[in-house]
Amino acid sequence: MRFTFHLVAAIAALTATAVAAAQTGNGAPSGSHYNLNIIGVSHDKNPNMNGNGSGNVIFVDLGTRTGDAVTTKILLSQAADGVFEVLDKNGTDGEASFSLPVPGTYTVWARALGKPGGQSKIATCATFVDPITGEATILCSTDNEVFVRGTGKSKFRDVTSALTTITLVPGSPAQLACGTPSVSLFATCLQDFLWQYDNNGLKLLQMRFYPS
Repeated sequence: MRFTFHLVAAIAALTATAVAAAQTGNGAPSGSHYNLNIIGVSHDKNPNMNGNGSGNVIFVDLGTRTGDAVTTKILLSQAADGVFEVLDKNGTDGEASFSLPVPGTYTVWARALGKPGGQSKIATCATFVDPITGEATILCSTDNEVFVRGTGKSKFRDVTSALTTITLVPGSPAQLACGTPSVSLFATCLQDFLWQYDNNGLKLLQMRFYPS
């Protein structure tokens, strides 16, 4: 399913600052947005990975609340036409894929849903190829977001920074090569960007992308 942030909508958002700044009762901004649901499923489940009826979703292994986290790589690609789109929703094999526009045109909000007790962690990662040795290394940002499903009402929070930038280790070869302590998604000094999703029993991470 595809979603485009039209120029008219962006202009309307800018000219209606008070409306755009307003928040709903669940903590998220008001206004049009793109929804993405990351759904944890058990191995004995058989969700429809291909049907259109499941919407903008990515299925990942549920994992357990007490054991080691199960990791899914959500491969990210730049959407040249400015649309958000799930390209591969079946992450139960370890990988899914999602395309999104360059950062700076949207904000990202997320909250944990489902039965209390589950949690997950998501971090932005990429591959760094050392220009001297040619060695390729997968690097994950030192900044990440942890979601814990507690009791009571779950509220959205702004996770734009953690999901659209990679904070590099100071003095590392990648930081020296990039020339900055943090880089945005799709920066040319890195390649093969992804979100690393570590799941410990969280059934649903609900994400929203709002035009900025």
